[in-house]
Amino acid sequence: MKLIKLIACVAFASACVFAIPNSVVPPVHAQETVASPQLKQKIAIGRFTNETRYGKSLLRDQDLDPLGKQAADILAAYLTQSDKFLVFERSDLVEIQREQSRSAPAEAEKKERIIGVDTLILGSVVEFGSTVDGKRGFFNKRKTQRAHSKVAVRLVDVSTGLVFHSATGAGEATTETHTILGMGSTSKFDGTLTDKALSVAVEDMIEELVNTISARPWKTDILQVRGETLFISGGKSQGLKMGDILQVMRKGETIESAQTGFDITLPAEKVGTVKVVQLFGESEVNEGAVTQLLSGTVAEDGFSDLFVTTGQ
Repeated sequence: MKLIKLIACVAFASACVFAIPNSVVPPVHAQETVASPQLKQKIAIGRFTNETRYGKSLLRDQDLDPLGKQAADILAAYLTQSDKFLVFERSDLVEIQREQSRSAPAEAEKKERIIGVDTLILGSVVEFGSTVDGKRGFFNKRKTQRAHSKVAVRLVDVSTGLVFHSATGAGEATTETHTILGMGSTSKFDGTLTDKALSVAVEDMIEELVNTISARPWKTDILQVRGETLFISGGKSQGLKMGDILQVMRKGETIESAQTGFDITLPAEKVGTVKVVQLFGESEVNEGAVTQLLSGTVAEDGFSDLFVTTGQ
């Protein structure tokens, strides 16, 4: 009898176990969001000078600044290699315009028009020098050559003239020779150490500059409006792609502050959303995009105070 009761209990418990339904966790769907496209801004290096005593003499004037030009060239190379910006030439602009006038004299006047940029980079070499240290013993001799460099830059918003960021970078390069009982490596001062130190100093701040400029919203102007079709400047070279969603904004009113005397622009107002449906142009100079209005309204003769941006 006890055996029968035991079997019955086990069977009942088994039935209860199988009766418990498996808990089903509903799948979590990621929220669908439209990511803002990362578009290339137009930047230029306006000035980079040597503010140290290194490399200066009475025979050099302000225009002959090899150290400042070297720093500007290194910075321009890093910014171009990042492939995040359109980098325009400023330091050798006269040479470029002279060559343009030679290649196409009839269009020289038109080509001399300088394309504006969003951000201007100003900087200088603030520290630069080299030292040679050595140790001499009874049987050995050690010599260490060291070069140090420090650069400082500031980023300027061209539309307002406001300095919105500053950064510094420092770099050092060393080489060492060691001899024992007259045997080992010997060398005179390595002149390339100063070049390496300057390159390291620029590299030390390049990531900060790239991230700071890239974080600023990209914006452009409207070329023409035809019904619900908007033609805007900027195309493939700046990173625009078919299907990108952009915002149409109205510029805020500019009011002079009675307290500071500065002109303060009120926040922009969103008036619509557009989608890129076609790209045209051959280079960053003449590229544009055709966009279709998804929301809002834009008058064909009233878009002078509007702009297009990636910001939300």
